[in-house]
Amino acid sequence: MHGEGTVNGRTGAASERTVMLDVSILGREFKVACKEAERAELNEAVALLDRRMREIRDSGKVSGTDRIAVMAALNLAHDLLRERRTAKTHSANADAAVGGTPIDVDATRRRIQSMQSAIDQAMAGQDNLF
Repeated sequence: MHGEGTVNGRTGAASERTVMLDVSILGREFKVACKEAERAELNEAVALLDRRMREIRDSGKVSGTDRIAVMAALNLAHDLLRERRTAKTHSANADAAVGGTPIDVDATRRRIQSMQSAIDQAMAGQDNLF
């Protein structure tokens, strides 16, 4: 048996090659196909799902692997939706702050430097007044 929440599979030369992986989640073995380049992300997903399912099982509030899997899926979906809403809110706030137009950082930096130069020149003449 593989370790808790682990992924094992055959290695390939091309990163776009599809590989079959043996995945262990909550002590159960599954075969999963993925692109070689996605192996690390799949490994993270397996570890996350395994951890969440173990937390639910260990809480003692839900029994049965199917119910634990459904609860873990609902929790993860809820987390995903909350993150998407947060990202949209931050994006909308950033767009609203600049009138809905993306910020050109280099142009903004040049404009600030130009304004600083103009202020410095205007202030230089003020020194002679006092």
